[in-house]
Amino acid sequence: MKRRMKSAGKLERMSPGGDPRGRVARQRTGLGLEALVALGALVMLAPVALIFITAFKPDAEIIHFRGILPRDWTLENFREILGSPEEIPIFRWFANSLLISSMVTLLVLTVTSLAAYALARLNLPGKRWVFFLIVATLMVPGQILLVPVYLILEWLRWIDTPLALIVPAGASAFGVFLLHQFFLSIPRELEDAAAIDGCSKWGIYWNVILPLSRPALATLGIFTFVGSWNDFLGPLVFLDSVDQYTLPVGIALFQTSYYAEYALTLSASVICTLPVLVVFLFFQKHIIQGISLTGLKE
Repeated sequence: MKRRMKSAGKLERMSPGGDPRGRVARQRTGLGLEALVALGALVMLAPVALIFITAFKPDAEIIHFRGILPRDWTLENFREILGSPEEIPIFRWFANSLLISSMVTLLVLTVTSLAAYALARLNLPGKRWVFFLIVATLMVPGQILLVPVYLILEWLRWIDTPLALIVPAGASAFGVFLLHQFFLSIPRELEDAAAIDGCSKWGIYWNVILPLSRPALATLGIFTFVGSWNDFLGPLVFLDSVDQYTLPVGIALFQTSYYAEYALTLSASVICTLPVLVVFLFFQKHIIQGISLTGLKE
């Protein structure tokens, strides 16, 4: 009996879970990694936090720096920006950005989900080559397409209209790739069961595939919305009127006119950045879940 107890004690000491030294080493390694991640997050968030804090300072405190936190918190910078719509039509720019980003997101989700469903779930001839060509377009810089897209939009008379930014951005190769990989993880048995019940291909796509793909759709929608909201080059090239500008281009125009007034410039940057941060923080769980599940195959 004693021999059995001794042998059990030896096995416990030899096992990885029973070794206190190994447990302590793993805990230290985990704490070190967490500290490294926290340090990286702090470095990434410090500039954004500094912009938000400085936006509540008067010009005197910005020019004569006395500390990170403002001594006299003020909202006068935001009142001046929001209170002069004739000179600074920021509400108009905000509405343009919201309309264009929402329409682009809706169009991308519709087009890419249909294309990914056809490439991942239907028996189409040559679909592997089509998928390869779509993914290969990710290697083409978007700046190369500016001139031909501009000529097409001018022929359609869409220059200086929201359609110039909505329609060309309606197809996303990244979205097709993301949803294609996610659709492959959905069991075929669900699709077969729906087909036995008399469901058509469209019914399977609408009633089976899309409800199960909400994490991936939410992830793609957030990425598309944020990318369209932050787009600067497209509105700068395809829009001419100040009233048609989106928020990033309008803020850039504002900065050129008020380049010496740092408080107003930083306040305008906060107004441009805040909606994107709110959207990201609100849907961050969907982003993590969609990215973690994408790429898993049946």
